[in-house]
Amino acid sequence: MSELREHCAGQILSARDWRARRAAHEARTATLIEARRQRAALGVKEPVEDFLFTYYPFRFSALQRWSPGAGVGLEDAPELVDGHRFELSADGLVRVVRPTDAERHRLNFTLELSQAIALRPAFLGCFGLHEWAMVFNQAADRRHGDWPLRLGAEGTDAVVRASAIRCTHYDAFRFFTPGARPLNRLTPTLEQRVQNEQPGCVHVTMDLYKWTMKAQPWVSSELAADSFELARDARAVDMRASPYDFSAVGLEPICIETPEGRSTYESEQRRLTKKAEPIRARLIAALKGALV
Repeated sequence: MSELREHCAGQILSARDWRARRAAHEARTATLIEARRQRAALGVKEPVEDFLFTYYPFRFSALQRWSPGAGVGLEDAPELVDGHRFELSADGLVRVVRPTDAERHRLNFTLELSQAIALRPAFLGCFGLHEWAMVFNQAADRRHGDWPLRLGAEGTDAVVRASAIRCTHYDAFRFFTPGARPLNRLTPTLEQRVQNEQPGCVHVTMDLYKWTMKAQPWVSSELAADSFELARDARAVDMRASPYDFSAVGLEPICIETPEGRSTYESEQRRLTKKAEPIRARLIAALKGALV
């Protein structure tokens, strides 16, 4: 484990330790992106990791770039000083630059949202119907048009009509088809994210990756990589519960149109919610440190 020493201005990493941490992060993230890189070169589609690198617009290099986060001084690190991410302090240590006013505003919003989600009880009754609502009454031009619908268009629409839809996530709701939007019990808006988002939502869990990446370099890159792995897990559940048949790429369907499938989905929601809790707590702590 890297040695962190206390200092009047924060923590200090020795040159040996920060270089070891950086190398470990770069090796880890190289493994995380390799399959996606190979598929992209061949033009092969895949619904889980493709989403993480397209919907969330972060380059491979952004995930691989290392930072210890705010409050950590690095010894013997002049090669990191760029005036953009790292700067040389008066005591000779290299640290992450202080955020600008605009960056502090963004970090403050992320902190407010993360704290609100952490304090809110999880709602586990949505059963992943947001993906079904995105194709309701839309036989053509589907989001995943290369993949078949498990129940066909008519069967998919019938499930939507027979279900109580309660999507709390704006970025999911905005992709509902026009016919599905009135069926949702809520009308989440961009401005109401802090009031609406809740920890049981698989999209909220995936979004931890977005918020940790947007908080770079003031949040550690290791936390960003942990958030990426969590998002990949949540996206796999999201696609398994969708109306599409992704079994050809190893995603066993969660048939939420059945009692057994709904029970499985709820169990997966509980698991993901629990898995997200420590990552969200670490993000909150890191944001507070960055805003001191």
